[in-house]
This record gives sequence, C-alpha cells and structure tokens, in this order.
Amino acid sequence: MFPSRPQDIFADIALCLAFYTRLPVPVAGERDFAAAQWAAPVAGLAVGLIGGLVLLAADFLGLPETVAAALAVASTVFVTGALHEDGLSDMADGFGGGKTRERKLEIMRDSRIGSFGATALVFSILLRWSAIAAFASPWLAFCAVVASHAAGRAMMPVFLNAVAPARSDGLSAGAGSVPDSTALLACAIAAAVVLLTLGLNVALVSAIALVLVFFLMRRLCERQIGGQTGDVLGAVEQASEITVLLVACAILT
Repeated sequence: MFPSRPQDIFADIALCLAFYTRLPVPVAGERDFAAAQWAAPVAGLAVGLIGGLVLLAADFLGLPETVAAALAVASTVFVTGALHEDGLSDMADGFGGGKTRERKLEIMRDSRIGSFGATALVFSILLRWSAIAAFASPWLAFCAVVASHAAGRAMMPVFLNAVAPARSDGLSAGAGSVPDSTALLACAIAAAVVLLTLGLNVALVSAIALVLVFFLMRRLCERQIGGQTGDVLGAVEQASEITVLLVACAILT
C-alpha cells in the first residue's frame, strides 16, 4: 500500500535508492522493503537521469554518438555497482551450465563468471550501447535512457509479486511478498515516465513487449529452478531495460 505520510514516501524512495544504487542516500526509519518497491522505478529514474546527463555532456563536448552512448552505459553501470549485470551473468551461468535445479542454484551463488555469463554481459552491453547510439537526436537518446531504466526497475516488483522464490533463503526470499497495489503503482510510475519521455506509441508497444518479457522470464525461471531469485530479478531488469530501448529505437529512429 502506498504510504500516506510524506516522510514515509521519502523513506521508501531513499530505501530503494540506497539498495539499487551506490548513491550516498541516508535511510531513516524502518520501512518494509517489499512494500517500498513502488519506488523502484523512481530509483531507476535517478539512474537513467545520471546516464542521460552524461550522454548530453558528451554530446556537448563534441564526442561521437558511439562514444557518448558508451559513456552513458558505463555511468549507469558505475552508479548501480553493476548490480543487475551481476544478476544477469549469474543466471546465465546457472541456467546454461547446471544440469539439475540444485546445481543451477549452486552455480548462481558462485561469484566467478563463466562463459555463459560473460556472453550474456557482452550482449547486454552491446544491445544497450548500439540502441542508444542509433538515435540521431541526443535529446531522444536521453529520453530513451531515462525511460528504459525506470521501466526496467518497475518489472522487479511485478516479478516479486507474481513469482514465488526458488529458495527459502537469499535476497528475493528475504524481500518478502510485494503487495498487488505496490506492483501496480510501480507499473503506473514507469508507464508515466515512458509516456512523458517517449510518447504514446512507444509507451503502448513497450507495455506489450514487457508483458511478453514477463511471461517468458517467468516460464524460464520456473522451469529451470522453480521460481525467482535475486539473480533472476537482475536479469529481468536487464531484459526489460533493453526491451524499452529497442522499442524506442525501432519507432523513433
């Protein structure tokens, strides 16, 4: 449920910023992490704004679009501590290298990166970089970066709400169940950001594409390990972020 007091609203936003980024945000009070996930796209918005501003600064300095796009991606990875990239690589290693459910989960907890994880990271960065660099207008590229990060973070509370944890311990199990109203509010915030930055056509197509991403990722993780983990959530964010960038690139370039 959305908090009613202003101080609780700011506390939820601070909690999500502190968790999803490396920004030095003080967390005051004790807020429920699951209920605070309505603010996950707000944290994504902050990350996207940082990446977008880096891109505009690079363009202002006369750097080529390809270099500006690379710097934008690098800045978002830096400000998040590669949190979601780590999840994507761990999931790829586990799903690709494990033969049994138990072995897949064991591999996903291994901090070392394997060939599946490295390949997934390469394609994740390559797709984001090339999509951002394809925009002729730096302002459109800025909007796409902002919107994709907000939408990517909104998909995580949706996944936490709809998919059971694969483990009885770990990050996602400890987060608890995200209420329906919290997941819906996260979606509404992300939808508003995409609509305001990229327009109605991109917002509608992105919504359809993200529904497909959700069901594909849900089926994949339930068949592979019986549910979701923190690593799966990171992969969901990456897939969703890339999806919005590709939709925007297809429609607006």
